[in-house]
Amino acid sequence: MIDDLLQELEQRMQKSVDVLQDDLLKIRTGRASPALVEKLPVEYYGSLTPLIQMASISAPEPRLLVIRPWDPSALADVERAILKSDLGLMPMNDGKLIRLSIPRLTEERRRELVKIVSRRVEEARIAIRNLRRDALQDLKEFESEKMISEDDFYRGKDKIQDLTDDFIKRIDEIGKRKEAEVMEI
Repeated sequence: MIDDLLQELEQRMQKSVDVLQDDLLKIRTGRASPALVEKLPVEYYGSLTPLIQMASISAPEPRLLVIRPWDPSALADVERAILKSDLGLMPMNDGKLIRLSIPRLTEERRRELVKIVSRRVEEARIAIRNLRRDALQDLKEFESEKMISEDDFYRGKDKIQDLTDDFIKRIDEIGKRKEAEVMEI
């Protein structure tokens, strides 16, 4: 019973880490990365569609992204979506594809991005701690319903804390790597 709880908790915590990693991919660094715009929602035939589902995205140069929509009529929609996004990039439309030149980041913008990374990392830590709280509550219910002994409760509590510490450590490492990447010139 406790093993099932721990297994479910680990899966849910891993999902939180995965969400953080996806979220941090969208934060712009000095390099061009297709992940920067892949999930950008584009208004396409009345519905929001992720850019990756309607165009090929490549990075032929370190500071350039090329977006080639499969449907040439969607070019204006893609351009509009990029302009609306908070990426701060200016699309260059040549009628067949869109070029996004990734400018060098200023020191001020780098510091802003580091703050955003820190905020996202803290949100992930909070999510992990909320999952720990929920698991401890379940454990208390098991004990109160006499499904587990008091000793099992304390052993389970220690395992939950160890799992929490492990995932928070992973999150911190991911955050430090991303901050270093953003500050890299």
